[in-house]
Amino acid sequence: MMPTEENCVEIRVRGRWITIPAVDVNGRKLIATGKWLRTAMVRGEDMMENELENPEVYIKKLKGDANDALKADIFTFTQKLPATLPKYPYPMEWESVAAIRLVSFKQWWGGLPQETRKNVRRSQRRGVVVRIREFDDDLIQGIREVNDESPLRQGMRNGYYGKSSEETKKLYGEFVDRCDFICAYFGDELIGFLHLVYRAEVASILNLTTKPSHFDKRPANALVSKAVEVCEAKGISYITYGLYNYGNKRDHPLRTFKIRNGFEEILMPRFFVPLSRWGGLCVKAKLHRGLIGILPHSVIRMATGARSLWYNFTAFMSRRSSTTEQPKRNRRMERSSPPAGSST
Repeated sequence: MMPTEENCVEIRVRGRWITIPAVDVNGRKLIATGKWLRTAMVRGEDMMENELENPEVYIKKLKGDANDALKADIFTFTQKLPATLPKYPYPMEWESVAAIRLVSFKQWWGGLPQETRKNVRRSQRRGVVVRIREFDDDLIQGIREVNDESPLRQGMRNGYYGKSSEETKKLYGEFVDRCDFICAYFGDELIGFLHLVYRAEVASILNLTTKPSHFDKRPANALVSKAVEVCEAKGISYITYGLYNYGNKRDHPLRTFKIRNGFEEILMPRFFVPLSRWGGLCVKAKLHRGLIGILPHSVIRMATGARSLWYNFTAFMSRRSSTTEQPKRNRRMERSSPPAGSST
């Protein structure tokens, strides 16, 4: 069955949108990704307000004619906090979630390392002001400027770099009816933002981005602190920030940042239901984990280091090739009068 416009959806992959086939089940869209192993899931499951109800309905649909469009080998879904004990008899693995168990702001603050508390105070002393902003054209332009400061983030290509206003609005506007944009300002300049999506008693950090040129002001620490304050006022029980461990990949700057800001590992059941013979073999052989879940940490570390070097090299060559030669007088004038708020 060829997909039509009615049974296709757009998904975001590394900051860009692609159109793929989808199947509607109980008002939710099922999609499938992957090449040699096709994995089906509910679109946007990570940001759903409630847990997936009656998964057997989805499994039955995927084992029937719905799979003609998706051609999936495995169906995966997870439980939601605070339900950490497995409810279903399907093949399961523990998913490592980074979360703050929020009792109170005071309790969270008291459990932080001394250096993190100093960073929050340092941010305030250095003139950073944090406030919630409406998702309007002014904020969209500010987000673009934050994203465009560097084509690389944490040694990888920045998928949000160079996006237009319309693209940026589409990328960040999906959950605008149940989210907050917590913004860090230095004067009138937006130097960082935290995109916080609410899911019943859980709030999830969907995006936290700051300008590297303002790292000395520690805006990221100030943004997390404000997020905890906001969530306490709303009666939120958990704040999640992606995964704690990514497969066998352990040491990572983002993981270190999460630990220093009070996030801990909570293990959540994630189920993998085979839909084909190939899917069943892959689940038994643990191939559904992907390379990060199979390769040893030492190999992953070498590969990520090599990738980072390659991305830095290609970014450097791209900057060189895009620089046009100008008269010496013009170059002197540009160096003596840089644009306000220019980055490194």
